[in-house]
Amino acid sequence: MYKVPYGKGELTFDLPPGMRGTVVESKKVEPIADVPAAIAAALAQPVNSPPLRELARPGDTVCIVFTDITRTSPDHLLVPALLRELAAAGVRDEDITLLCGIGMHRPSTPQEKASKLGAEVVARYRVIDNEPQNPDALVDLGTTESGIPLSVHRAAYEADLLIATGIVEPHQYAGYSGGRKTVAVGAAGEAMIAYTHGPQMVDHPGTRLGRIEGNPFHEAITEAARRAGLRFILNVVLDDEKRVVAVRAGEPEAAFLELVSLARELYEVTVPRQVDVAIGGVGFPKDANLYQACRAASYLFFAPTPVVRPGGFLIIPARCQEGAGEGAGEQRFLEKMREARDMPSLLAELRRTGYPPGAQRAFIMAKVMEVNPVVIVGAETPDVVRAAKMIPAATMEEALGLAAEALGPELDVLIVPHALLTLPVVQSA
Repeated sequence: MYKVPYGKGELTFDLPPGMRGTVVESKKVEPIADVPAAIAAALAQPVNSPPLRELARPGDTVCIVFTDITRTSPDHLLVPALLRELAAAGVRDEDITLLCGIGMHRPSTPQEKASKLGAEVVARYRVIDNEPQNPDALVDLGTTESGIPLSVHRAAYEADLLIATGIVEPHQYAGYSGGRKTVAVGAAGEAMIAYTHGPQMVDHPGTRLGRIEGNPFHEAITEAARRAGLRFILNVVLDDEKRVVAVRAGEPEAAFLELVSLARELYEVTVPRQVDVAIGGVGFPKDANLYQACRAASYLFFAPTPVVRPGGFLIIPARCQEGAGEGAGEQRFLEKMREARDMPSLLAELRRTGYPPGAQRAFIMAKVMEVNPVVIVGAETPDVVRAAKMIPAATMEEALGLAAEALGPELDVLIVPHALLTLPVVQSA
């Protein structure tokens, strides 16, 4: 009996006769027993930086950029700890802005803000969302040498002290998320998000899961965060059960690199060869919509070597109760997939014309689905799955039956319960 996350629960299943299953999970490490104490210790001894209470001064304006509801960063612990440090430095409540780094996702609801930060924090401080499509809310940061337009929300740029929270985990474009990305993408304008998620960037061989060296996406967002004035971060690494296993605070790049080193030890797991079928678990909150849930398929595809052989199946259990997702980016993704005749023609069109932010997920999934069919199991909106040219299946039994019908009954199946965290590294293709 196997199990993978599904919503806030689990989906259990058996493999049919002839299929050989292997479960791959991140390495097991002891979670931090007292997370608030660990956060306090990290803030007291930050990496390559004075403590926050020494960086801040009475009268300073401060902006803290925190992650949105699609990220499992424990901001309800991180942000209050930062606020306590700022209070100790004499910073007034009215001089602090908490900016939700939604990127191109939909604005966060009042309930989501309270869930992320705590109701008391939301009632006490100014809490706003990024506005990527509002020119008046943005500051132009110029362009990089390679021509990437950089921008950031005005509240972040104009603050005397800019801080960010985040979670360091494998990321499709950045190699590893966290660090500078919460500001550089979460608080950016549409033009920057469009370019950094465009075909030239996504097609670049250095833009890979788990890679930051020689990664043009990583280089661009590092420069954006520097120009925006990001001076301090508080980031964590989580295990498969979303428990904190490491926390660092301090200078953005130095603290981030320490956590990347720890994250690689945790998340990267060797597998001997490519397989016929991979089952990628997602779970809450990422499986609420197809835009986020299908990341599991692309993560398995864009590992250093694709986990599944050409023609093999990627199976993703996901509720998708919000359909494709409610934000502008999510709807653009669905529109491109719905209009596509087939994946090669969609790729050719998007390379020729480019695409707006959000539609990069259509480009990514077209690259995946040109090689491997993607089956979404248990979606509450199967029509949306079909419109996105993926295959809806009511049960795991049905999904595995589709794979057996196409490939034969004797199949190697890799089960990755936490596909957005575990990074399988294939020894031989």
